[in-house]
Amino acid sequence: MSIPDKQATWKDKACGFLAGITSGATKLSVGHPFDTIKIRMQIEGGKGRFKGPWDCLLQTIRKEGYRGLYKGATPPLIGWAFMDSIMLGSLTNYRILLQGGDLNRKLNLWEHGIAGMAAGWTVSLVATPVELVKARLQVQYDAQSRTYTGPIDCAQKLVQRHGFFPGLWKGFGLTLAFRSFFGVYWSSYEWFSTQLRGMGYREMAVNFLAGGLAAQTFWCFNFPVDVVKNRWMTQPDVQPPRWTKYSQCARFVYDTEGIRGFYRGFLPSFIRSFPTNACALMVFEGVMRTLRPSSEKL
Repeated sequence: MSIPDKQATWKDKACGFLAGITSGATKLSVGHPFDTIKIRMQIEGGKGRFKGPWDCLLQTIRKEGYRGLYKGATPPLIGWAFMDSIMLGSLTNYRILLQGGDLNRKLNLWEHGIAGMAAGWTVSLVATPVELVKARLQVQYDAQSRTYTGPIDCAQKLVQRHGFFPGLWKGFGLTLAFRSFFGVYWSSYEWFSTQLRGMGYREMAVNFLAGGLAAQTFWCFNFPVDVVKNRWMTQPDVQPPRWTKYSQCARFVYDTEGIRGFYRGFLPSFIRSFPTNACALMVFEGVMRTLRPSSEKL
C-alpha cells in the first residue's frame, strides 16, 4: 500500500527559517571560544606567539580575561542566527524542491548533498561579511594595537577603504568554496542518522550524535580552505596588497609552513565542531518537530 502524497504548505517552507534562528544562537554560546582559538592559531602561522592551542587559550585568558574568548562575538550573535536561518530555511526548501513538493518522499544521500551544497552557496552572501568582520576582530590581541573599536567600526572602515563591494565581501569566492562542503555535511548527517536509528537510539540522541559526527567529517574535508579563507580575510590593508589571488595566499601558506600550515588550528576546530553542532542540530530538529509535528522527516 503506497503512502499518500503530503504536499508542502507555506508553513512547511517557512519553519526552517524560524528553527534556524535557534540553531545559530546555540552555536554562538557553545562554539565561539573554540572559534577564537582556531582563528588566532591560523593567522599566527608557524612563527607566531603561541606554542599550540592550549598555550593560545591560556595566554588569551591571562591577558584579556574570559571575555577575550568571546571577542568578535557580536557579529556572529546576530550573524549566526541570521545565517542559520537562511541556511536551514533554504536547505528545507531545497529538500522540498527535490521531493517535488511531496513531504513523504524520502531523499537519498546524493539529494541531501545537493540540497546542502545549494544551501551553502545561498548563505555565502550573508556569511562573507559576517565572517570577515568576526575574523578581523578576533585577531586584535590588545587595546593598544587594535584597529577597530567594534564590529560597526570594522565594517565602516572596510567600506571606506574598499567600497561596499568588495569591501564587505572580501573572500567571497573562498566562502563559496568553503560552504560547498555543506553537501558533505548534510549527506553525512543523513547517513549517521540512519545508522544511529538502526542501533535503536532515540531521535534526540540521533540528532545530537549525528550532528556532531557530521560536523567533524565536514572539517576533515575542508579545513585547508578555511585556513586560506581566514588568511585572505585578515591580510593587512596595505597597498599593494600582500596577495591579489587566492592561489598566491595558498602558495604562501605552503611555502612558509608546508602542508602542516593548512591544518594549523585544526584541533580546536575539530573538538569544537562536535558539541557546537551536536547541540545546534538537536535544538533545530526539536524545534522543527514542534513546528511540524505531523510531518515526516525530510
